[in-house]
Amino acid sequence: MYVFDRKQISLKRNRRFEHNQKNPYFLHDWAIDDMAQRLSFIKKEFPNILQIGSRGKDLKKVIKDGQQYTITDITGADIICDEEFLPFKQNYFDCVLSSLNLHAVNDLPGCLLQIKNSLKSDGLFMAAMFGGETLFELRDCLTTAEIEISGGITPRVFPFADKQQMGGLLQRAGYALPVVDSEILTVTYDTPYHLMHDIRAMAETNIIAARSKKFASRILFQRASHIYAQKYSDPDGRIRASFEIIFIMGWSPHESQQKPLKPGSAKSRLSDALGTHEIGTGEKPQ
Repeated sequence: MYVFDRKQISLKRNRRFEHNQKNPYFLHDWAIDDMAQRLSFIKKEFPNILQIGSRGKDLKKVIKDGQQYTITDITGADIICDEEFLPFKQNYFDCVLSSLNLHAVNDLPGCLLQIKNSLKSDGLFMAAMFGGETLFELRDCLTTAEIEISGGITPRVFPFADKQQMGGLLQRAGYALPVVDSEILTVTYDTPYHLMHDIRAMAETNIIAARSKKFASRILFQRASHIYAQKYSDPDGRIRASFEIIFIMGWSPHESQQKPLKPGSAKSRLSDALGTHEIGTGEKPQ
């Protein structure tokens, strides 16, 4: 399925270096700090690590000296490559990490499978991704404004995956012990134009393949900005923007990993532990 224009991703991520903004990657840095904390709880050595995505911080600060650490991205990295076609051999890395870099991959199931195949047995994959609640305010206001003005809509905000979908994709790709959770960060701005400036600086503007190739009118953004201020502003007049960060983790299968028990193998009943009466299938409660 061709959802995202990958050529545009390369152009926009190259162009991001032209912005003089102090730190447009504050969301990437926050996600990386969270991932670093999660890694610190894992009592395992990872001699050979791959980081997919070069924006924001890297995770070298939690990696011991002497370990091999490689960063790859579609631009501006140790190894330049498209995330959809990772040029790494199987059973090579002990750990693969990615922060806010896989949400614009057309074949996400295939990408997750490639990552798993590049891991050694009992290797770790951990990533942070934008989730489905990201920028729902902006999506709502642009949609409402465009319907009012032109009577229809064009795709302008990414179709982000949600937690349930990511859990299913990890299982489908064959990861063991998959874990998925998320947090929603609320960032406030003076106006929607300041929000859109940040989105542009992060190289996260519209790269949907089916997007309109015409320039959006000033009237559209003026109307969307007015709706935004009416619906999603705080008492001080600043507008809110939500960013859902989904954290996913899975392991390359290994015989030493815990496995779920077979159905019917339990040696005690849950009802006994809870001190309640068990109702069998087809029975009516008394």
